[in-house]
Amino acid sequence: MAYRDDESVESAMATVTMELPEEVFSTLRRSPEEFVREMRLAAAIHWYERGEISQEKAAQIAGLDRTDFLLALARERADAFVVDIEDLKRELDRG
Repeated sequence: MAYRDDESVESAMATVTMELPEEVFSTLRRSPEEFVREMRLAAAIHWYERGEISQEKAAQIAGLDRTDFLLALARERADAFVVDIEDLKRELDRG
């Protein structure tokens, strides 16, 4: 991971390097850039659906704004609004 000294903590970006066999890209019929975009979106959706990150953070991970992230959720048929059942029960009990 690399951080640039001239950026604030909020805008600091990390670089992650992965080694994958070349045939992955031809098998999936994706360029490395397309693969990275899809992987970022898939990870963002996964963590968002599990309630580990907010919608805003998921959009950032996916490299999208919130509107485009919501549209991506719809395209992937993923839940746009994640509800924790225990939180919902507590809210209902408060009445």
